[in-house]
Amino acid sequence: MNLTAEEITAAAHSLDAAETERVQIKSVSLTYPQMDLEDAYAIQQRWVDLKLERGARVLGRKIGLTSRAMQQAMQIDEPDFGTLTDDMLFDDGADIETARFTDPRVEVEIAFVLGEGLSGENLTIVDVLNATDYVVPAVELIAARTHRIDPDTGKPRGVLDTISDNAANAGIVLGGNPVKTDAVDLRWVGALLYKNGVIEESGVSAAVLNHPANGVLWLARRFAAHGIELGAGEVILSGSFTRAVPVAAGDVIHVDFGDLGNLTSRFV
Repeated sequence: MNLTAEEITAAAHSLDAAETERVQIKSVSLTYPQMDLEDAYAIQQRWVDLKLERGARVLGRKIGLTSRAMQQAMQIDEPDFGTLTDDMLFDDGADIETARFTDPRVEVEIAFVLGEGLSGENLTIVDVLNATDYVVPAVELIAARTHRIDPDTGKPRGVLDTISDNAANAGIVLGGNPVKTDAVDLRWVGALLYKNGVIEESGVSAAVLNHPANGVLWLARRFAAHGIELGAGEVILSGSFTRAVPVAAGDVIHVDFGDLGNLTSRFV
């Protein structure tokens, strides 16, 4: 780590204020160019702690940057993760206030709801599947509390900025048909993402590390190295298998997961 505890706390408070005031700020790495990956996760955790201190509770985790193309674009060789809190959860079919978010976008994912805790550096994908109570279609709402492109320098935000920004977490919608992990071939779950009746994106879940459970496996192993367990009841977003689609007030998002059902959200 290269940042002091005071710098980490200051960065977390800046991101928290940006979200609360709904105004994008300069990327953290521009303010602290000496920061490293460990600093980025420390800032993320300090920000999550601020939310928990105000009464939020941990709903689960999200895994991002699961596609090889995104990893290459961010110049990293592994995914990233963030924390989901209960105030991020929206009902299927709900109206979502767009103005709450800065530069909102949606992604299509499969959520794993754990029936048992997951911990250990020697876990396998079979352990993940056995520990999962069910999987369910999900839409993740992402937002950028820092500028995607800095208006002064033209520099795009990088992976350290995204991680500090709680991996761009903003919201989650769960719906459709919950199923057991052996009820479908999870590599071949497909989805069609419609915006205002037009297909904007489509994808298949194998695009997430060849199997969406591999994202959960990566996270469980990474946490195990720090003595942290993925707990029973937690919701784990395994990673997007579509491009992020921008949304604005007036947009209706509908995602067709085939046999796994549908999800709809209206942005107001």
